[in-house]
Amino acid sequence: MEALVDSFGRVHSDLRVSLTDRCNLRCTYCMPAEGLDWLPSPELLTDDELVRVVGVAVRDLGITEVRLTGGEPLLRRGVVGLVRRLAELEPRPSLSMTTNGIGLSRMVRDLAAAGLDRVNVSLDTLNPETFTTLTRRDRLDDVLDGMRAAQAHGLVPVKVNAVLMRGVNDHEALDLLHYCLEHGLLLRFIEQMPLDAQHGWDRSEMVTAAEIMTHLSVAHELTPVEHRGSSPAEEFLIDGGPATVGIIASVSSPFCGSCDRVRLTADGQIRNCLFAREESDLRSALRGGADDAEIERRIRVSIAGKRAGHGIDDPTFLQPDRPMSAIGG
Repeated sequence: MEALVDSFGRVHSDLRVSLTDRCNLRCTYCMPAEGLDWLPSPELLTDDELVRVVGVAVRDLGITEVRLTGGEPLLRRGVVGLVRRLAELEPRPSLSMTTNGIGLSRMVRDLAAAGLDRVNVSLDTLNPETFTTLTRRDRLDDVLDGMRAAQAHGLVPVKVNAVLMRGVNDHEALDLLHYCLEHGLLLRFIEQMPLDAQHGWDRSEMVTAAEIMTHLSVAHELTPVEHRGSSPAEEFLIDGGPATVGIIASVSSPFCGSCDRVRLTADGQIRNCLFAREESDLRSALRGGADDAEIERRIRVSIAGKRAGHGIDDPTFLQPDRPMSAIGG
């Protein structure tokens, strides 16, 4: 098997697969209150098509980690069966899911039995009023219940993804950390990125990794963990460990030089970068009779054209046309 390598020598082993662009939250930093125009069902890859692409990726391209994303992946009809089929692939990839957690408590038993290994849950606040304001839905208790259920069914470690926003929830950094420490969750703070549907992102309003460190250091000593590898999060031991907290400085200190990620959108487009403005069409190949060798070739060509970095600091940077909900995390 020849590794999936770009022109800068980066080896790609992590595939993010978006199952749907639909979501049952309306987070203010992601989409408008009325939602978006969802992709028509015929444009989405079928389960057979998804399994085929992931099969090529793990068998012929060296992909070892597959993360299911959205939108909200739990809204995908038949998601449990899809997880089961992916877990049966040879070689078997590590299977994780990024979810808002709302439907997790009622589905987690079946997901774990099907072969899901781990979940990341998005949670930006522990305050019910702030949660309702941010997401336009009163569902905080459902998210917390979902995380507890995931732990109870062995989908550990449960990781929590939190985005701090100035004047909204940036004062909750320590509250989020202490909650995660108390409940055995792994917290990752993520800088807010220019991926909103409204294109209203303002860098001056972004809470930076340095600011997050300042918030946390008020109460704790943070020591960097060595050997970050290709992980997007810089990890810190909390008061000497063993507990850690991660900070993903996607904007202020990007990790593009060690990026190992490939993305497949719900409608069958390969994206070699979260911020790419170009996509490579797999859906037409899948539905046009292409063999697996052609699917492999198209993915390799896409990765070969990957740029050195996302270019947010470049004056010519343009935000992707698709928002995060349509790209997949």
